[in-house]
Amino acid sequence: MATQLETIQIDTAPNPTASVIWMHGLGADGSDFVPIVRELDLAGCPPIRFIFPTAHTMPVTVNGGYVMRAWYDIFAPDLVRREDEPGLRNSQALVEQLIATEKARGVPASRIVLAGFSQGCAMTLQVGLRHAEPLAGLMCLSGYLPLAAKLADERHAANQDTPIFMAHGTLDPVVVLARAQQSFETLAALGYQVEWHDYPMQHSVCGEEVEDIGLWLKKVLGPASGAARVE
Repeated sequence: MATQLETIQIDTAPNPTASVIWMHGLGADGSDFVPIVRELDLAGCPPIRFIFPTAHTMPVTVNGGYVMRAWYDIFAPDLVRREDEPGLRNSQALVEQLIATEKARGVPASRIVLAGFSQGCAMTLQVGLRHAEPLAGLMCLSGYLPLAAKLADERHAANQDTPIFMAHGTLDPVVVLARAQQSFETLAALGYQVEWHDYPMQHSVCGEEVEDIGLWLKKVLGPASGAARVE
């Protein structure tokens, strides 16, 4: 398997001083959330580099072994009874490479947000809670906490106080609301700063959620002089 991920990059202005690494869901690719950048109100934020990686392909058991873009295998619709721990940890290492790349480009970990939808949300939590330096924030959309039983032993104190944004659709048939709420409760019980939002939608993103994401990004990456926008 390749050791690096292909990425799409969008800078809101020249010379970014903050980065958002945004991971897609099962079967999608790095282009999936690119259009949302233009919809975000980032006035007052510094220049931000949005990085959209594309996961490698693999057979996905729950989909009959069909080969698709995936961060890890899924064995059953309940998602957590049996988990692809090797796949999760392999993708964790690949996302850590993306963080290292941003640091090498001059963006400190404290100015990097990890974000993701569905499987990408799971990866955000898998990586972010174990990362050895404080991150700016974790944005968790329509997903859940993977390997939850191992988190207490594996989490790193560096991100104990990192802001976490969790958003979910109340009508989600893919990652059911109860799964996300259970993840929220696990994180809250471990003392994390989790901000919960839910919306009357299915496994998707809605306009109100995009507004809330923009407000949250302003909170964790701003304020700064000048506006960040896509020309």
